[in-house]
Amino acid sequence: MHLFYTPDIKSDNYTLNEEESKHCTKVLRLQKDDEIYLVDGKGGYYKAIISNTHPKKTELQILSVQQEFGKRNHYLHVAVAPTKNIERFEWFLEKATEIGIDEITPLICERSERKEVKWDRLNKVITSAVKQSIKAYHPKLNEPISFKKFITLDNSSQKFVAHCIDSPKKSLKDLVISKSKYLITVGPEGDFTSTETELAISSGFLPITLGNSRLRTETAALEACFEVNFLNR
Repeated sequence: MHLFYTPDIKSDNYTLNEEESKHCTKVLRLQKDDEIYLVDGKGGYYKAIISNTHPKKTELQILSVQQEFGKRNHYLHVAVAPTKNIERFEWFLEKATEIGIDEITPLICERSERKEVKWDRLNKVITSAVKQSIKAYHPKLNEPISFKKFITLDNSSQKFVAHCIDSPKKSLKDLVISKSKYLITVGPEGDFTSTETELAISSGFLPITLGNSRLRTETAALEACFEVNFLNR
């Protein structure tokens, strides 16, 4: 199966952009009348055939479409501090997309060792994972934001803060309301500070544990992603 990401599809005729056209004709060597599949990142899953090959503007004819393809029964937003080694953060984005996630926000915390990210590159990692795992929904990647500002934003989600400070915490299985919206925050390599944790709790975030092991930032974020998806099966 050959899958392409086409977020701007609007009719029964579509032209692949230059990057996707090159991949289609030069890498995959697909020909006229070959069958391919498209996803628009909004739940649309399309079956199409190639009507005209061109290395910069390959033309397609849409044969059928299925809306809300693979739609899940919940909404998951993970806000996590980017790791010093950006490849670890990219690994999280890739695997979380494969498992199932709706929104990601890079957090800038007091102990953050990385305070800037290349949004375009990270979004491409997500897009690649969308195509690889045949997802019709493309997770939203937000711009980096300070933790203190982020926790003041209005939202209607169940809100959780995962931290390692020795204080009362519960597991997600004891707190999650099924088929809901969730927001989980995960700190940097050095964890949230006690001040940040207290601010989050005072803002309505419930403190959670992700098990007895000490997890890396990207592993903790992925574990939270897995647990929410598992609890909503």
